[in-house]
Amino acid sequence: MNNKLPFYHLVRKSNLENIPSPVLIMVHGYGSNEKDLFSFSRAIPEHITIISLRGDIEIQNNGYAWYNISLDFNGNKSYDIKKAHESRDKIVKCIDQCKEMYNIDNKNITLMGFSQGSMLVNAVALSFPEKVNNIISLSGAFDPNIIEISEIKSLKKLSFYVSHGTQDEILPFELSKQSLKILDQNDVNYIFEEYPIGHGVSPDNFKSMLKWMNEKINSPL
Repeated sequence: MNNKLPFYHLVRKSNLENIPSPVLIMVHGYGSNEKDLFSFSRAIPEHITIISLRGDIEIQNNGYAWYNISLDFNGNKSYDIKKAHESRDKIVKCIDQCKEMYNIDNKNITLMGFSQGSMLVNAVALSFPEKVNNIISLSGAFDPNIIEISEIKSLKKLSFYVSHGTQDEILPFELSKQSLKILDQNDVNYIFEEYPIGHGVSPDNFKSMLKWMNEKINSPL
């Protein structure tokens, strides 16, 4: 563990020696923590450095968030857009500082996010495409309120793996699917997969995601 990044985090270092390694940065969902996605690490090739971040808002026992979400009396959701922007920008700082702290290949950076974390990694990639290569977006969406597209040319090098459960009641499937328009409009490379599940990652989803990731993140050896 190391706490020099803007967020508390867990790290699994690459098994490569004296060679810059690919990195996978994980961003958990609302109410979870850095251990959640980090549990995937057992199935992820050992040449990849894994860094799992923890949101800086504690909302319950060992449950954290990147920005607050509120419900009104009618069940309508609202959220702290200013804090969402702040968390997005702090994740960008994490990417830069990881290059200094760990022996990271800055041309082989992958982000993984689930739910709220997915919205943030999507926003990081589309707002700062020069920082990232691959994005794994699980059970999330593309939120135009926290995306600022500037470098259109850099978007061409991005690759997204996007998946969602058709029975998701937390973040509706149709909302997620409709939000893909921003990728289509900007000619961004992506694949979208749907699974007959709720708000989560099924074994088939996980297997497909791993296959995609292994094709994108090659070992430098």
